[in-house]
Amino acid sequence: MSNPLKLGEPGAEAATPESAEIALVRRAQDGDSDAFASLVRTYQRRAVAVAYRLLRNIEDASDLTQDAFVRAYRNLSQLEDPARFGAWLMRVVSNLSLNYRRSRAARVAASLDDAPVGSNEVFNPSTGRCASDGLTGDGGALPDELQNAISEAMERLPDKQRLALILFSVEGMPQREVAEVLECSVELVKWNVFQARRKLKEMLAAYV
Repeated sequence: MSNPLKLGEPGAEAATPESAEIALVRRAQDGDSDAFASLVRTYQRRAVAVAYRLLRNIEDASDLTQDAFVRAYRNLSQLEDPARFGAWLMRVVSNLSLNYRRSRAARVAASLDDAPVGSNEVFNPSTGRCASDGLTGDGGALPDELQNAISEAMERLPDKQRLALILFSVEGMPQREVAEVLECSVELVKWNVFQARRKLKEMLAAYV
């Protein structure tokens, strides 16, 4: 039997009716690895997308998503309501991603403290890599300037506002499910999304 926790190919997931999904969750809770593999295929794209938009590095996002599915599989018995599997899984993915972001930021801060004075290498948190001073060889701006500005603006949002915007506005999750992921009220989700959009508009005023 193939490893039920191994991520499938992108695009392999298919829509799963809610009643069928609940049945899959219950079977997985009873130890059916094939049922859990079906859940992985259903939620793989969204899990990787959310992790990537929080981490801005596809390798980190893929690794973290794999870890999230492993943890979900091990702790599936703790899920009391099978109908909430999707929100529960996204909470696992989001928490792992935010924790990784914080630990990565701490590592970067430590490495910058040890960097030679006068170095022209700067760390770009959007890519997880070091780059030059941000100019092309002829002194002009980097290509895709607007996309870079959006990514940098997203990085500057508070964690909950960024996550609420990603889940609701980008991934299209219902506000009720976003509230479950963030463990807050629907009204607070609306407030976080509103504030995130307002701040992005202010930070990107030069482009709009």
